[in-house]
Amino acid sequence: MALDAIPADQSFSRRAMKAELLDAETELKLAYAWRDMRDEQALHRLITAYMRLAISMASKFRRYGAPMSDLIQEASLGLMKAADKFDPDRGVRFSTYAVWWIKASIQDYVMRNWSMVRTGSTSSQKSLFFNLRRVQARLEREAEARGETLDSHQLRHMIATEVGVPLHDVEMMEGRLSGSDFSLNATQSSDEDGREWIDTLEDETGQSSAMVERDRDAEHLRGFLAGAMDALNDREKFIIHERKLREDVRTLESLGQELGLSKERVRQLEAAAFTKMRRSLEARNVALSDFV
Repeated sequence: MALDAIPADQSFSRRAMKAELLDAETELKLAYAWRDMRDEQALHRLITAYMRLAISMASKFRRYGAPMSDLIQEASLGLMKAADKFDPDRGVRFSTYAVWWIKASIQDYVMRNWSMVRTGSTSSQKSLFFNLRRVQARLEREAEARGETLDSHQLRHMIATEVGVPLHDVEMMEGRLSGSDFSLNATQSSDEDGREWIDTLEDETGQSSAMVERDRDAEHLRGFLAGAMDALNDREKFIIHERKLREDVRTLESLGQELGLSKERVRQLEAAAFTKMRRSLEARNVALSDFV
């Protein structure tokens, strides 16, 4: 492994790579123990054994510019969700089931943090985000091998067909992947009066009734969140606040130093807090994703 590919938390990665390998029978016993008896030791052993899988999958998304420690955290959350929802009666290995949840968790994180502008929300747009460059490169190689040259219009049509999305989605995603965010308060270079880009936007202010309804919904969500936070102890509340409710989010390392804990322990406490909050919110038919 190249030096620049080694995660910042090397000790955590090394421990994960040295964890036990579970055979199918042991894995099944642990899964039943967690599902039927909520045996937290069984859950911990199951997650620890497959943390190497989570780290391996997280490393594949480094090219999107996210910190490796955060990618591993998201992969860990996906792994925990997989363990919580896994049904051992279905006759599949836990690793096969967990791959989907780990990948989904990492992809959601990457897309949330790629740009201030929402990059994509549908499953087809997500597929396009993570596959556009790869599909484009393959189509260009195949055309070159046939002695053909594809113009941009032909290439976009072929990508749309290959990925199974509308042409306008390909055009939109190309623009978002090739550009970067810029301030709407920047001055237009061609405008002598110093007009800002924000001045060119259409006013889309909602009607008063819609705004009242939106504010009411937001107030309800804040109430649900406060109720979910009440299920946490003081340390868990502090970690969630510093990691998710601040504008300048704290790192796992800085929290560990302040609390006298390892980064791994802070990550575990955060994940456990999310599990408690999720259960509280699900009892009210509210999704945790509405807040984070």
